Amino acid sequence: MASVETTRSGGDTGLPDLVLRGMTLGYLGWMVVLPIIALGFQSLVAGPQAFLDAVLDPQAVHALKLTVVTALVMVVINVVMGTATAWVLVRYEFPGKKVMNALIDLPFAVPTVVTGLMLVLLYGPSSVLGTILGTYGFSVIYSQPGIVLALLFVSYPFVIRSVQPVLLELDRAEEEAAATMGASGWLTFWRVTLPTLAPAIFTGAALSFGRALGEFGSVILVAGNQPMKTKTTPLYVFGEIESGNKQGAMAVSLVLLALSLGVLISLNLYQRRWSLEDGK
Repeated sequence: MASVETTRSGGDTGLPDLVLRGMTLGYLGWMVVLPIIALGFQSLVAGPQAFLDAVLDPQAVHALKLTVVTALVMVVINVVMGTATAWVLVRYEFPGKKVMNALIDLPFAVPTVVTGLMLVLLYGPSSVLGTILGTYGFSVIYSQPGIVLALLFVSYPFVIRSVQPVLLELDRAEEEAAATMGASGWLTFWRVTLPTLAPAIFTGAALSFGRALGEFGSVILVAGNQPMKTKTTPLYVFGEIESGNKQGAMAVSLVLLALSLGVLISLNLYQRRWSLEDGK
């Protein structure tokens, strides 16, 4: 019992604990830190000017903008619909609820290439739905809406699974108190429930955004890989590698990596700040 308390308090640890700690840190360094260092070094070894020239290439700039914009559009939709879905799953009982709850995690299991193929079959120019949309001048596949759809599918569970546990543990006494004071359902949600859900919603949104920045498998099928139109950053990097421009691929990859790390660091800081405020 004393050894357990010592370990928890940060005191002396035995050899097995040190070995386990070293193994986990070493595994983290090998799997995550070393590849990041390698990419950073190789991207900058040719000099700052070569790095800037590669990043500021018009096609690279367009790919980065397209990636960020489509990811942000996806996040807005995902936040609204993900929160609404979590609300329905927690607050309502209806036939097929367990099936719906199971299907939410399906995008985690489906290969992203299969996701792209499904969307092409459903919304492609030769499909029934795609033909109907085409008669109204609305194109989904091989255009930017198709990219957003692909991102929505692969990131669908993040907001739901972040908000759902918070809703399950939420004490409804404050909501009931607001209702007895005459507050409408919408006002109660906006003033009482939403502030409690905000950290979970932000977590799901950040994870969705980070996931969308690097999506390749589904996007390459629905986007058509058209330069200055539907070529996202992962597609641009892949194209530069195939064409032999490793410097351009590495430089743009480093920018994308920096964006992803920035999102995750911001999420970590926000969670820490919220935990401190919640503990006061």
